[in-house]
Amino acid sequence: MRYINNKAEDIKIAYIGGGSRGWAWGFMSDLAAVDDMCGSVFLYDIDFDAAKKNEVIGNNIRNVEGCKSVWEYKAVDTIDKALTGADFVVISILPGTFEEMESDVHLPEKYGIFQSVGDTAGSGGIVRALRTIPMFEEIAENIKKYCPNAWVINYTNPMTMCVKTLYRVFPEIKAFGCCHEVFGTQKVLISALEEFKGIKDVKREDIKVNVVGVNHFTWLTKAQYKDIDIFPVYREFAEKYKDTGYTRDVEENWMNKFFRCSEKVKIDLFLRYGYIAAAGDRHLAEFCPGDWYLKDKETVEKWGFALTPVSWRKEDLKNRLERSERLYTGEEKFELKETGEEGVQQIRALLGLRDLVTNVNIPNYGQIPNLPIGAVVETNACFRANSLNPVFAGNIPDTIYPLISRVCGEQETVVDAALKRDLDDVFSAFAADPNVYLPLSDARKLFDEMIQNTKKYLKMYF
Repeated sequence: MRYINNKAEDIKIAYIGGGSRGWAWGFMSDLAAVDDMCGSVFLYDIDFDAAKKNEVIGNNIRNVEGCKSVWEYKAVDTIDKALTGADFVVISILPGTFEEMESDVHLPEKYGIFQSVGDTAGSGGIVRALRTIPMFEEIAENIKKYCPNAWVINYTNPMTMCVKTLYRVFPEIKAFGCCHEVFGTQKVLISALEEFKGIKDVKREDIKVNVVGVNHFTWLTKAQYKDIDIFPVYREFAEKYKDTGYTRDVEENWMNKFFRCSEKVKIDLFLRYGYIAAAGDRHLAEFCPGDWYLKDKETVEKWGFALTPVSWRKEDLKNRLERSERLYTGEEKFELKETGEEGVQQIRALLGLRDLVTNVNIPNYGQIPNLPIGAVVETNACFRANSLNPVFAGNIPDTIYPLISRVCGEQETVVDAALKRDLDDVFSAFAADPNVYLPLSDARKLFDEMIQNTKKYLKMYF
């Protein structure tokens, strides 16, 4: 890597999961949108053919109108080729297939347990973690061997437990997890400012927030726009929309049906506890006792959010595979469209091309004093040249501390048990999860069935 005229060149990025038909394309688009860095992206995937197609798709982007930087994409068949000499590592993988995820999400329905996402919390999130943690152990060992000084950006869920595993295996790793859920809440706050204060054209980055919690169960203890404390404004917003819900004006499409969110869960949690829950309703609901928002489909409908079925994800994958083929052959032209994710901006900041303060998932070094040191938490952090420093967020407020500390403890237990290959300890966390509100014997039956359905990926536990 070198710097010429305030531009970083010859950067090497390793993309683990480089055959992705979604996240990878978005990352490519975001890279093409910046003009002060360039280099190569090495695509590694267990599906080598998928990575090869993304190699062609990525290299064709340089010919797309509006492309501001040239990146060379190269598919490789072994992880060492991707990682050796890498300055940055991006991890975006699906742990298993949608067949395993279908069991994670829908098998618990047989026991009356409903999940809106099933990739982070609850029964589905815990079993998904059992597949994911051994994969991240291997990734961490390879990073330690081939590029120990690289910055590592993780997008894979369950986010907290993935990042925790990286640090448990390789304590010196420079890794962090990225999530866009807080960004969506900032946009809701913009809507509240416009409606109740008449303030227009506010950018998301202008909403300054203090973030505390764990991934997908993040909360804002402060929210400010210039000299305006947004909390009183948001209370007006919450009181107005607590019964009807609030939906921004968007086109009627698949997103409304399968990712529907009326902000009613977020509003309800604010009115209960006095702090702003800062993730989408589908995620927030899964961290709360099961009879609050996920008791049954009628309850879910009442709260105005969606249960995202894995059948939709399977159908969407078919569509993305077809689009991959069209982009690969040139039948469809690649459209440059920035994603709103901050991974590329974080890379720019770590290269010294800008400064950035944003929310990330990293170990707790004391930025949240009343959660365990070393537990992975989500707070703001300051990105500068080759440095990432957490911003002091303060204690979790007393009213929401019991909710967040329980989640933090469960996640720590699951990672520790998975690394020891102790399924009995995992079950202890599983049975105590507030969304697994079952008699102990039924919880055991469900756990064993879910383990059996994903056993192909769990051989190391037996």
